[in-house]
Order: sequence, then structure tokens, then C-alpha cells
Amino acid sequence: MKFGILINEGPYQHQAPDSAYQFTKAALEKGHEIFRVFFYHDGVNNATRLAVPPQDDRNITTQWQALAKEYNLDLVVCIAAAQRRGLLDENEAKRNSKDADNIAEGFRISGLGQLIEAGIQSDRLVVFGD
Repeated sequence: MKFGILINEGPYQHQAPDSAYQFTKAALEKGHEIFRVFFYHDGVNNATRLAVPPQDDRNITTQWQALAKEYNLDLVVCIAAAQRRGLLDENEAKRNSKDADNIAEGFRISGLGQLIEAGIQSDRLVVFGD
């Protein structure tokens, strides 16, 4: 089965990102395909490279990065939600006259069309968070 994953909640404030990660990992290990993981609303905060959780806590950003690298996942961050929350890639930082970017490696910023495509191309779109 081919899944699209939608994450609407940020790390460390809601169980949704952890549940989405565990679901995605389990699905891949069982041989299913993940068409795309789309981060929307506060879920875009999963893609920041500047979060520094305590050493005895999990780092959800690096977990997503490792899973994406292992399985060649497409991790897409909604551009509008990201900009509202101060999450920028290099191009968006330049375009908006900001002096730095903060998106983690392995994530990319794009529009809602990527979410629509994931819903169309996948057998199921699984939503985590409100």
C-alpha cells in the first residue's frame, strides 16, 4: 500500500509527530511505500535544525532525517505555515531579506499542491494531529 503522511502538530507539544514517525517507520519496514510526508500548521516545527532537545530526550528532527535518508523519503514543509513560524530555507531567507535559514537537511519547503498530490497519488492519506 502507498501512504501519504500529514503531520499537523509540532514536536515536544503533542504526540502526533512521534506517532507519525513510528507509523511511517513500521509501514516501511513492512514493505509499504510512503509517497510523501507533509508537515503543515505547527508540524513545520519538526523541520527546524535549531532545536536542541535535552540529551536524554529523542530528537524528532534527526529521527525524520535518518528515516528519510534510509528510505529516500520526500519530507515537505508547507511554505506558508513555515514562513508564519519563522522557518526558512536558504532561498526563502534570501527572498525575504533574512540573514539566516533554519530548515534541517533532508526537508524541503513547497506549497499545498504537494499535499494535494500526496492525497491523489497515495492509497491512503494518514493524518496525525488536528
